[in-house]
Amino acid sequence: MADEPTLGEVVRRFEDRVTDIREDIQQLGHRLDEKVDQRIYDLRHEALSARVSTLETLREKESEKLVATRRWLIGAVVVPLIGILLPVIIILARGAGS
Repeated sequence: MADEPTLGEVVRRFEDRVTDIREDIQQLGHRLDEKVDQRIYDLRHEALSARVSTLETLREKESEKLVATRRWLIGAVVVPLIGILLPVIIILARGAGS
């Protein structure tokens, strides 16, 4: 009988196990509180995808605007400037050669 625990010891061990189980349940509860619901995750992912798509579209439009501005600059400024200066340069070159 010396190897068998007393009733008080059995109760104490049982209460320790119950306390351990309660702590484990509280830890699980905290972990579940921190977990993001799958629906919320999906909604955030869709919103982020839509935002990235919008930003890509805006970037493409901006690059098209930049190309159009460059074309306008070449057509409106550089070509007329060359058209004005080229004959002057040719005339000066012929005049200096004579």
